[in-house]
Amino acid sequence: MTRRSIIIGTGSALPPRRVTNAELAERVETTHEWIVERTGIEARHIAGDGETTATLATEAAKKALAAAGVPADEVGLIVLATATPDQTFPASATRVQSALGIDDCIAFDVAAVCTGFLYALSVADNMLKGGMADYALVIGSETFSRILDWEDRTTCVLFGDGAGAILLHAVDAQEADRQDRGVLATRLHADGRHNDLLFVDGGASTTGTIGKLRMKGKEVFRHAVVNLAAVLNEALDAAGHRADEVDWVVPHQANKRILDATAKKLGLDPARVVVTVDQHANTSAASVPLALDTAVKDGRIKAGDLIVLEAMGGGFTWGAAVVRY
Repeated sequence: MTRRSIIIGTGSALPPRRVTNAELAERVETTHEWIVERTGIEARHIAGDGETTATLATEAAKKALAAAGVPADEVGLIVLATATPDQTFPASATRVQSALGIDDCIAFDVAAVCTGFLYALSVADNMLKGGMADYALVIGSETFSRILDWEDRTTCVLFGDGAGAILLHAVDAQEADRQDRGVLATRLHADGRHNDLLFVDGGASTTGTIGKLRMKGKEVFRHAVVNLAAVLNEALDAAGHRADEVDWVVPHQANKRILDATAKKLGLDPARVVVTVDQHANTSAASVPLALDTAVKDGRIKAGDLIVLEAMGGGFTWGAAVVRY
């Protein structure tokens, strides 16, 4: 039997603490106007004591399961995308598994930074197609506030914490066709030559420290617009669709100017691009599922809509997925 993965539930989680640009301006040399003009960001959420990547991921996963009406013990696979795990090991996905009360399932983390959710989605989709499980939780969760240099105004204003999750269900491909639903295509890329443009200056086997995030923003911006436009078209071609057929683009929420430039390059209506960067900032691997859940919950994305998910992150990594929701 040929199988296809369909999204049957979404969920998200944000720390209660909301930090505005004005509050940041009290800590570093910046202004609300400067941040908004260059990034579109107005606020972000910051994890507090006791809130971790795994706790946020668990909350988002529970909401996705509740939205789908599926009990946790049906889940056979958890793939958690994160660059900020709770521990070096074991995987934060196993902490989520335990918190959900699942005694035994496949559970592991994926590290592809801001593209992590797209990588995790592709891995889970192919594992479900291969019969490894029937239900999979795909989660993006980050606590980037823990790796920021809060004295560097060029980076600390850009990021926030949060989590987003989807529940995938593998069904017969013919049934998916009848329902007009499913993951239609995913495309992924990486180019390690650009390591020094966006990286963390620490690691277990190099410095023995966690390190802090470092970024050369102008160079990242230039690569992002080109790579995202290319991979979006590549994924659409693989799915047999055109850009003018897309109902919604759900992009990685890094910078409003990147979103606008990518839409213009592809000739997409900006009104069809889901934007949450103004309230969430850049939540790395969590940003795409957070934006997806936001648009599902507020009614923008409806059953049968053709959506494209896309992201680019440190590495560089980049990718896109075409999904009939």
